Amino acid sequence: MVPALSIAERVDEVRRRIALACERSGRSLEEIALVAVTKGVASWAIQQAAAAAIRDFAENRVQEAQTKRPEFSRLADHLTWHLVGHLQTNKVKTALELFDIIHSVDSLHLAEAISRRATKPVPVFLEVNIARELTKFGLSPDKLDRDASAIALLPNLDLRGLMTVAPQAAQAEHSRPHFRRLREAAERLGLLELSMGMSDDFEVAIEEGATHVRIGRAIFGERG
Repeated sequence: MVPALSIAERVDEVRRRIALACERSGRSLEEIALVAVTKGVASWAIQQAAAAAIRDFAENRVQEAQTKRPEFSRLADHLTWHLVGHLQTNKVKTALELFDIIHSVDSLHLAEAISRRATKPVPVFLEVNIARELTKFGLSPDKLDRDASAIALLPNLDLRGLMTVAPQAAQAEHSRPHFRRLREAAERLGLLELSMGMSDDFEVAIEEGATHVRIGRAIFGERG
């Protein structure tokens, strides 16, 4: 039986693949933030990823972050925490206490709630349902320009870019048109950052302009 890779080895392999994707697309490694998604991941595994020089971590749920964050208080000055899952308006206050960046602003209503609760500018990404999937949250591509213009005017929001979750696909290449459309939308809006690409398709996302890739399984393995 082949021994399972350690988390440090998995991190090294992901970084190698990121480097190759950057080389193929003529980009610099410094343009890409590797965000480790820790949904369902034990604290010891997060500690190992931090020891492998991961500095950006993401959670999908506010409640899970509440239980984990206190364990990393001594690393508070070194780690950045991202919220990448759906945020309910009644959890905005808690989310602002736990997260440094919110990737999943999926409505004008939510953006207004964050703006009201925030006491300083909050870096945010607008989540776009780029493939118009009925089961996913996100701003409609058809209304994105209007909604983004309104959100950009809200106080205490630092609008960084756009985010999307591509549809599940048998091959990573099938995600390319969705990532390309998100990049084109960001360019049209004058936004510089793109949060897109996960374990199955992050290399294609980088080739299409991703600045933040959200990697869970490729770092931490399958979760139960």
